[in-house]
Amino acid sequence: MSGVHLDVEGAVATLRLDNPEKLNSLTVPMLEALEAHCAALERSPEVRAVIVTGAGERAFCTGADITAWGPMAPFDFARHWVREGHRIFDRLARLSKPTVAALNGHTFGGGLELAACCDVRVIAPRATLALPEAGIGIVPGWSGTQRLARLLPEAAVKEMALFGRRIGAERAVALGFCAEVAEDVAGAARALAEKAAGLSPRAVEVAKYMIHSGAGEDRAALIEALGSGMIAASADRAEGVGAFAGKRKPEFPGR
Repeated sequence: MSGVHLDVEGAVATLRLDNPEKLNSLTVPMLEALEAHCAALERSPEVRAVIVTGAGERAFCTGADITAWGPMAPFDFARHWVREGHRIFDRLARLSKPTVAALNGHTFGGGLELAACCDVRVIAPRATLALPEAGIGIVPGWSGTQRLARLLPEAAVKEMALFGRRIGAERAVALGFCAEVAEDVAGAARALAEKAAGLSPRAVEVAKYMIHSGAGEDRAALIEALGSGMIAASADRAEGVGAFAGKRKPEFPGR
């Protein structure tokens, strides 16, 4: 699919943004590809961990391609670009599999918001984080003031969004946003992903649900998913489904 490639090696999948001539800035086809790949990954039991990275060495992603949204009318910009982008980023954030962002270069605007959707981040020494939207007269629109503000101190988000400052790799680790600085960022991300892939996939999935619920990420749906999973394993559920299929009154064993 255009601009975002999915590669699977063993139990680890890699989503690679591939628009290096524009520093992997996001276009409409790239967003659509990202959403489709996330849907495919959710249905792939052989994949147990996912890496998200960018092509080249200069940038992970420098945000949205201004030529994609610049000509939009205000309501189209809000209704389609911002809301649809949110939906697609939420799809990645709520993937049942653990995700690792390999920040191989500069990570700005929508790229920083994309990185925030992943469970863990590793960063190259030369990479920086930024929210430069105010410099072109807009504001963060894909969770930069919401999800990102749960992962970084408020003051750090304000530094980037209100004062135009960049955060370097070492500080990103000190703030807890990134797990480590690595010269071989791809290798570090791969090691993390393979470690996750070697753990119990069901335990990892449920732990991710529980952590997200505690953090307020899709809490209502996760509570119902966890409850439904518990009841689906019960003898009562088996009896109820069997009774319905057999057109008889159920006799629930209570276990």
